[in-house]
Amino acid sequence: MKIGYARVSTLDQNLDMQMDALQSAGCEQIFQEKMSGKKDDRPELQRCLDSLRKTDTLIVFKLDRLGRSTFKLLELTSELEKRGVEFVSIRDNIDTSTAVGKAMFRMMAVLAEMERDIIAERTQAGLQAARARGRVGGRPKTDKTKVATALALYDAGQMTVPEITQATGVSKPTLYRAIKARDNVSK
Repeated sequence: MKIGYARVSTLDQNLDMQMDALQSAGCEQIFQEKMSGKKDDRPELQRCLDSLRKTDTLIVFKLDRLGRSTFKLLELTSELEKRGVEFVSIRDNIDTSTAVGKAMFRMMAVLAEMERDIIAERTQAGLQAARARGRVGGRPKTDKTKVATALALYDAGQMTVPEITQATGVSKPTLYRAIKARDNVSK
């Protein structure tokens, strides 16, 4: 079965061109979504993926409709391959049911892996250089006196949490972590 997935990023964009292309490609079922490709939680994409069975073909108009990052695309297509599902991108002329299509995707996987490795190497080199200069990574610690003041204000019950965070400069998550830590100690 040929199953299509169409996506646009904003509500004011139109799916018509993608829908026409997917119907012309013979899609028997098309899932459509109006949501940013940056989001990992796309309900219609998940429904589409859940509906795919062995020997099905997932068809998209363009690769970027499926995902923004090369890593995510390759992760997804690798999963499809394991499940016995073929993949077609109309605009990019990719069809994993052909030897050339599979080879192209494997080359993309190698390049994506190399890109990840280079990024990791650069990150490690940058961290080492920073440590050599005496810098320590991570977020700066919140002043303990500010946290104690925020806890006292919270316990007094005279101010709301937003008022406390504004008055003390202690973030809401930090305040709630401090409350939870204090409550766990007293148990």
